[in-house]
Amino acid sequence: MLKYTTAGESHGKAILAILEGMPAGLKIDKGKIDLDLKRRQGGYGRGKRMDIERDRVEILSGIRKDVTLGSPIALSIENKDYKIEELSSVTCPRPGHADLAGALKYDTKDMRNILERASARETVGRVVAGAICKILLDEFGIEIVSHVIGIGKIKVETNGLYYSKIKPLAEKSELRCVDKAAERKMIDEIDEAGEKGDTLGGVFEIAILGVPVGLGSFMQADLRLDGRLAQGLMSIQSVKAVEIGNGLAAAKSFGSDVHDAIYFDKKKSLPAGRQGFYRKTNNAGGIEGGLTNGEPIILRAFVKPISTLMTPMASVNVITKKQEKAATERSDICVVPAAGVVGEAVAAFEIARVIREKFAGDTLLDMKCSYNCYLSRVKKY
Repeated sequence: MLKYTTAGESHGKAILAILEGMPAGLKIDKGKIDLDLKRRQGGYGRGKRMDIERDRVEILSGIRKDVTLGSPIALSIENKDYKIEELSSVTCPRPGHADLAGALKYDTKDMRNILERASARETVGRVVAGAICKILLDEFGIEIVSHVIGIGKIKVETNGLYYSKIKPLAEKSELRCVDKAAERKMIDEIDEAGEKGDTLGGVFEIAILGVPVGLGSFMQADLRLDGRLAQGLMSIQSVKAVEIGNGLAAAKSFGSDVHDAIYFDKKKSLPAGRQGFYRKTNNAGGIEGGLTNGEPIILRAFVKPISTLMTPMASVNVITKKQEKAATERSDICVVPAAGVVGEAVAAFEIARVIREKFAGDTLLDMKCSYNCYLSRVKKY
């Protein structure tokens, strides 16, 4: 069973991740992990901390001579901004953050004890675990890409752009957006928010390509892949809603306009073991009944503006109970592009998890044998 856990505080010594369940024999390129860490730190609207940190992963266990051993993989990312013991107490909670609810839950008047762990700095642990999952998925021809489709009130459509083209286009932009005109407007919106001491949210989209048909299950609620992916994305700090395929539009439409008609052409060359079955549309976003249907999986996550404002909102000092302004921390204006990278990581973990469940084996070779046997069987359908 594939699982991971993270540990560490925003200004502690390090963020740690332990990834269990990886098969033995997987070649790990540390540069790919560091690249995703770098991508997470990028994107227009990030704050001053990104000038301090230069995230690099240190592999502590589970990998020898760049190859997985099958044992738990322990990973560490040093915090250059390590000063947790020196930082002042926080007694005025920020609206929108875990500060107040966390302080009440854990019986503390110092919300520093809450915000250090609730911080999105924790996501570096998810990114390194997800990067290893991406390396596993690459062995099965599965690719995950993300791009920004909305910042504030500015939104774009992909307009049929083939998803494999998104990555090179988006990576060349400051916001990982494929529409240059819209991106310029987004940057202006972020600049305006920054001048006002405010923050902005938005929407990122993830496409998962090359996924075989039949991953996930309809047998039990917790095995449905759409539920797993939605939970993974919803767990990312600041994400408040998730859409799969054309989910929001589907709620306003007739079934005849929503469901993806099925066609068959035995000679048609199709990936992912679909053997001639294909769709002309993908409104379902690649998942039907909790199972992958062979089409690209399309996910969208809606990110709220982060809750630390340089022009702080009204709050209450939990010690004096008097009205004060909320606490401020060094912060970002917009994190949507970075959140997309974290989204890739959690999506990669969920897909790797169902791959491990479907094609179990102690080694990568065992998994590939099971995978090829499955595809061979499906081709005879």
